[in-house]
Amino acid sequence: MPRLNAIGCGNVGRTLCRLWHRNGIFEIGDVLSRSADTASQACSFIGAGRPVSSATALDSADVYMIAAPDDAIEDCARQLALSAPIDDHTVVFHCSGSRTSHCLASVQASGARTASIHPLKSFADPQHSADTFAGTHCALEGDPDACRILENALRGCGALCFRIDSRHKMIYHAANVFASNYLVVLLDAALQCYEKAGVPAPQAIEIMQPLIDGTLQNVSRLGTAQALTGPVVRGDAQLVAEQLGELYAWDGDMGALYAHLGQHAVGLARRRPNGQSPALDRVSKRLRERSSFRSNET
Repeated sequence: MPRLNAIGCGNVGRTLCRLWHRNGIFEIGDVLSRSADTASQACSFIGAGRPVSSATALDSADVYMIAAPDDAIEDCARQLALSAPIDDHTVVFHCSGSRTSHCLASVQASGARTASIHPLKSFADPQHSADTFAGTHCALEGDPDACRILENALRGCGALCFRIDSRHKMIYHAANVFASNYLVVLLDAALQCYEKAGVPAPQAIEIMQPLIDGTLQNVSRLGTAQALTGPVVRGDAQLVAEQLGELYAWDGDMGALYAHLGQHAVGLARRRPNGQSPALDRVSKRLRERSSFRSNET
């Protein structure tokens, strides 16, 4: 069984080590943290490992996981390159969603095969995360051999793995922000509109639930262009203009958000088979005119 040393023992590192130990995929060796108590607590949760508080105390391992904050990854890699025996049989990886394996250049220069993994999951509660990890999608990039080893390790815990282009990992991360964080922002905007119309938030959430579920099902079944519904795709320029006017009169930021998303909706609607229509041109014109008018007002 390959031996894995963990550098950093936050929620992500603890969860992965517990899963790999429980499934007999890696022998958990040293668990490094700046605090000896934190390292000991992590080993207790994992059910294996030796707590250490200095990179110089690390024993040799086949695989090193750097589960540290993004801004500490390069420094951890430099310390590892100086203190650990690394050669071309060693795999070193980190778990950042936005940084690529290139930030492990110091250990790569020593011969290590480097990669990064990014499980698309919340790790707020390590116990719950470990218990529900099966089915989690995990992105990988980096050295092909390192990715293969890590993909097998993740699949052994029930993960669903996919590769991404290292050159565009920051855009990959932005995709996750759009799909998760900014979706929450859009839902909050919808809640504010519902409340302005006299619908209490708890009831508004109940109203939105089937709309959200149905939309996701349609996107999965039809793709985004065909799943788009509403006044923009219908070419209802008058309704779009009236809604913009009401929104701007109530809340300028809400109106600007609607106008900006409306222009993106026009672009999406143009990708449909009948997307090059005069009606869409009229919608786009109304969106630009109303936004420009508002900008001149302010």
